[in-house]
Amino acid sequence: MADTMTEKAVDITPIQQFLYCRTPDAWLEYALSDLETLLIDHAHCEKKAAATAVKLMFRYPEHIDLLKKLSQLIREEVLHFEQVLEFIEQQNIKYRAIKPSRYAAGLHQFASKDEPQRLIDGLIIGGIIEARSCERFHALVPHLKRDYPELAKYYRFLLKSESRHFMDYIELAKQYSEDPIDERLEFFLQKEQELIESTDPLFRFHSGVPV
Repeated sequence: MADTMTEKAVDITPIQQFLYCRTPDAWLEYALSDLETLLIDHAHCEKKAAATAVKLMFRYPEHIDLLKKLSQLIREEVLHFEQVLEFIEQQNIKYRAIKPSRYAAGLHQFASKDEPQRLIDGLIIGGIIEARSCERFHALVPHLKRDYPELAKYYRFLLKSESRHFMDYIELAKQYSEDPIDERLEFFLQKEQELIESTDPLFRFHSGVPV
């Protein structure tokens, strides 16, 4: 699998400028000490990302552009899930169900229950999650190079698709919203910053500062 990956430089500056904060150093330090949980939850995140996109496709079948973009996203997320499983097996880690982080639920609790805002909020949240994933992959790479060079290479490889997923979600939110999304986007980015920078008793791929 790794032999098929090309290492093309990806500029994630737009994502770093989009998010309201960077990954805390304390999270990075903890992640390197618990690679097992990091990889298992990463695999779960890829699976959940695909499942979320499938739900949106079934909920909004009339939105053709959404169907086209999310169908590609789903294929990529499932492939990434398979690839992370391969790394898990290489590390002799047993893949298993683990309790999800507070992160996605912490954002979705503020989503509107009424249409069409429900769709817009869901797309905004999807974009923010993809942006954070991309930012975390990028932040982890230099720390993984020495002891886990293949994983570092893989995370660099993921930057291109994750950054595109981020843009697809935000562009769809703008396309389907009758009004500018700036105010709603700012609201969810502030909530996301709170989740990332506050202490979090459960270490996961998108968790906050480890206790």
